[in-house]
Amino acid sequence: MSTGLHPHVVSLSSSLDEDDRELEALGYVPSFKREFSNLATISFAFSIMGLCSSVATTFNTPLLLGGPASVTWCWILGACMCFTLGSSIAEIVSAFPTCGGLYTASAQLCPKRHRAKVGWVVGWLNILGQVAGLSSTEFGLSSMIWAAVNVAKDGNYTVTPGMIVGLFSGLLIFHGILNSLATRYLAQLTKGFVFVNIGTTILIIIVLLATTPRSEMHAASYVFGSAGIVNQTGGWNTGIAFLFGLLSVQWTVKDYDATAHISEEVRRAAYAAPSAIFIAVIGTGILGWLLNIILVLCSGPLENLPGPSGSAFLEIMALRMGKPGALFLWSFVCLTAFFVCQTALQACARTVFAFSRDHGFPDRGYLSKNSEWTLTPLRAIWATTIFSIIPGLLDFASPVAANAIFSLTAMALDLSYIIPIFLRRVYGKHPEVNFKPGPFYMGDGFVGLAANSICIVWTLFVCVIFSLPTVMPVTAANMNYASVITVGVIVLSGIWFFAGGRRHYHGPTSNLQEKTDGQGDGDDDDLKNEKQDA
Repeated sequence: MSTGLHPHVVSLSSSLDEDDRELEALGYVPSFKREFSNLATISFAFSIMGLCSSVATTFNTPLLLGGPASVTWCWILGACMCFTLGSSIAEIVSAFPTCGGLYTASAQLCPKRHRAKVGWVVGWLNILGQVAGLSSTEFGLSSMIWAAVNVAKDGNYTVTPGMIVGLFSGLLIFHGILNSLATRYLAQLTKGFVFVNIGTTILIIIVLLATTPRSEMHAASYVFGSAGIVNQTGGWNTGIAFLFGLLSVQWTVKDYDATAHISEEVRRAAYAAPSAIFIAVIGTGILGWLLNIILVLCSGPLENLPGPSGSAFLEIMALRMGKPGALFLWSFVCLTAFFVCQTALQACARTVFAFSRDHGFPDRGYLSKNSEWTLTPLRAIWATTIFSIIPGLLDFASPVAANAIFSLTAMALDLSYIIPIFLRRVYGKHPEVNFKPGPFYMGDGFVGLAANSICIVWTLFVCVIFSLPTVMPVTAANMNYASVITVGVIVLSGIWFFAGGRRHYHGPTSNLQEKTDGQGDGDDDDLKNEKQDA
């Protein structure tokens, strides 16, 4: 008998039903509309990394600490290692396509007696890392915009902390408003992000090469060789100074699991979400390496950087393209950073939604309710927006304190990533876990084991680099508080759990009973069996 529907419609409906059944098998009632297509999902994954804007905000660190060769070699080294981490995360996201992401996976990948403790710590690390990342990126965007004003005024312009914080707060509120749209509008908006992101990067590369005379380009030994190793740390040995170049790539190729947090809004999530992560990590790594090479090649004298604007990236553009051309392209770099903040807020709000759904907050699930108008978690969105403003406001009292909170991002997120990867290897065959891989799977052979092992060891190594102060001698102003803040989060969350959190949080909790209560008696038995299977 014919359905009377177009084959594409039937196929789409079938895939949506399969996604929802898979989510219910994990213990959750579908709460979102699946409006993100493959293109929108890939665009989301690229946008969260924000290639050219992330390089722009971090380029000073490798260039001015380890030198030009540190920029080029540390990027490709770090990108290769990030590929192993991205692949390992994609494997887990494919098996657990929920908006809780790696937080949910961590709790599910260990025996029942450990689930509450593991889920609690990973949840708080991931949420606070995302909040700090959103806040720091928005703060960086505000600084980038004011840097452009400074360049336009030939350096004769004073930017006050109040101006930076005011613009930062306004941008965050605007992103909160945009994120309040229904999922279908967010998906349509996100589709174009990837083209602006990649297009801006390629355009900057082409224009830099076209406007830099061949005689003024640096030699290969400066870009790749020993002539480009310049230790300006003030006390660290050259090897450590060189390794500080890793901070840029690790900061850029981050937030891998952001796509997982929108997986309940993605069609064919078990396929699309991990594939988007895989593609974005490869694309960002390769294109980012090319961008860094061209920036160093066309950078001019090192002693003239970072220049009046404080951004070596912008100064190189102004040197080669002229001020009008540089400011025109810089506006697109800022737009890319704007997209990063838009996607980061969406991902973080979904994580807050998932943690509240599992009763991780003492809010009785208040933040896990969707709006009846938009079917999006407006409460979680605005809670995330408000809390993300707080670190920036600290800049009024102490820039050191604000930077200390910002420094939480990379280390907290990286640790929350490797915990589920480690648990999957240790407890994958445990009778209470019985890990069931999704469509994206590297296998239990050499390839999968090597990728998992390398990314865990590499992440722990990079966390040590993240913990080191980058400039000597160490003072209160230049101290690196990343490790202190991260350990503090772990300790305080542990104390909170045993003091009161364990009363309301017991690990990921099925909410299928809500659906059961809304069904007739004829469906009760099927739903109870479904819940038991989950």
